[in-house]
Amino acid sequence: MKSKQQVQTKQTNYKPKKHKFSKRDLLGWCVMLPSILLFTFFVWEPLLESVRLSLFSAKGVQLQEFVGLDNYITVINNVSFKAAFLNTFKYIGWSLIIGFFVPIILAIFISETVRGKSFFRFAVYFPNMIPGMAVSLLWVYFFKPGPTGVLNILLSKCGIEPQVWLNNAALVIPLIIIAMTWKSAGSTSLIYMAGISGINPEYYEAAAIDGAGVFQRIFHVTLPCILSLGKTMLILQVISVFQILYEPLVLTNGGPNNASLSIMLLVYQYAFTEFNYPCAAALSVMICIVLILLSGLYMYLTRKKDD
Repeated sequence: MKSKQQVQTKQTNYKPKKHKFSKRDLLGWCVMLPSILLFTFFVWEPLLESVRLSLFSAKGVQLQEFVGLDNYITVINNVSFKAAFLNTFKYIGWSLIIGFFVPIILAIFISETVRGKSFFRFAVYFPNMIPGMAVSLLWVYFFKPGPTGVLNILLSKCGIEPQVWLNNAALVIPLIIIAMTWKSAGSTSLIYMAGISGINPEYYEAAAIDGAGVFQRIFHVTLPCILSLGKTMLILQVISVFQILYEPLVLTNGGPNNASLSIMLLVYQYAFTEFNYPCAAALSVMICIVLILLSGLYMYLTRKKDD
């Protein structure tokens, strides 16, 4: 038998082999290099340029002089910023009231359906295949004021007079959220359906033995099992709604009286209406910081879930 001193000497003399750069490593870097270059050119370079532009005054896109945080102060003191800031959180709130539960209900309904699951999956996902701008134009005609609007035509059959829907400051944000939910709920429903399909069938068998009905099975088995998935989708929905642009731009252009103005739409107005690119860059940097914080929260929750 080897003595304890010999074993310790052998362990101290052990040196890990240095990893040599192989052809497999070279192939991996060659595969990743185009993506790294594209990511650097289309993400990091514009981001760093926006930070630089936000610190200068400019004539068009030509930098003039260094002004520090003056552009940020100008943006924050703007009345439109306060309206856009509050409206963005209204969008998030209404999206959680209207849009968060719809995909869950659709996923549970389709999962509990015995026949026609493929048809219902295609039906709920179909709006996601339509471009966002086309969906917004579709809802423009749906909410069109006067007797020619689709919604007013349907309501006229019930004896209700035509309404000017998108000019109502109290209704404009919920109506825009309904349009967003119609388009995006299908893809989220498929994610929930995948989560439901991964639930252990023994749970449902035990519930059936205990005499649980459909609603008891849903509330005591299905919903608790997809709760962690729901938390993740909640953070992703907040991040997505925070960047809302197409819908208020096409449907209302931020009106009436900035009632539907979002932060991203304000960036669009700074850049392409007022041609004030430094303020647009400053507001973009502020949005980026908020999204980084939300993304960090998302990563924290998912990491905790994995642990």
